[in-house]
Amino acid sequence: MTALSENGVLGRILVATDGSDYSAGAIRTGVALAKSRGAHLTGLSVSLYNPEYSTLVPNLGEEAEKRAREALASFSTEAGVDAETVTIEASDPYQGILEGARANKADLIVIGRRGKRGLARMMVGDATAKVIGHADCAVLVAPRAARLWERRILLATDGSSHSEAAASAAGHLALQTGLPVTVVSVVIGSYNAARRQEAQEAVASNVVRLKNLGVEAEGRVVEGRPDEAIAKAAEDVGADLIVMGSHGRTGLAKVLLGSVTERVIGQALCPVLVVKA
Repeated sequence: MTALSENGVLGRILVATDGSDYSAGAIRTGVALAKSRGAHLTGLSVSLYNPEYSTLVPNLGEEAEKRAREALASFSTEAGVDAETVTIEASDPYQGILEGARANKADLIVIGRRGKRGLARMMVGDATAKVIGHADCAVLVAPRAARLWERRILLATDGSSHSEAAASAAGHLALQTGLPVTVVSVVIGSYNAARRQEAQEAVASNVVRLKNLGVEAEGRVVEGRPDEAIAKAAEDVGADLIVMGSHGRTGLAKVLLGSVTERVIGQALCPVLVVKA
């Protein structure tokens, strides 16, 4: 489905920003990635505007456009003069981001992750879930302190079709960067022997696949709650990028974003690349 998962192309990168500190990691990572790949880079800010309120609030549209342009200031400073900037009017942020990505034929959308506490920390937010769920390309979600990966990639797999697409993306990125990959699959206590064997086989097959590409790879099966185990595994092996599918093998087609993926994004200390089959 995505250019990234099919052939590793990263020709056009779109960084979405709202001008807040929470976009800092997305800007930093997206700009560095575009420069390292020689990709066309676009910074996008959404001008939130509801026509129903335009008669009640004078100059509402002009003010929304002004705020959107101001939100791009930090992106322009980081990216330099070669990057393109665009504002898109929409009543919901995710709609504007998707419209911008499609208009720019983006191979990758880079968005920030808002800081949260408590149970809310596990969830990525409605707009992010909708961007991932409806996007035609892969989406990279970056926490505020994120930087471009330079140590190790962690690939989370459960053998689903989305995991297979994520494996392709991880392989391409590893080849382009020369980074090693750790493949992880998670089992829970209630799994029977057959499910545990499937996890072992999913890891083993992906390790072989990566090695055949010329990528240094290792694999491990870990036990625990999937999202916690994946986030911890990334920390344990020193990975500064997690690559995973948007849905697992038990995901419902009508759900925009699988719960494990959503929770990993909420917990991870590094960027998470979400790929769909």
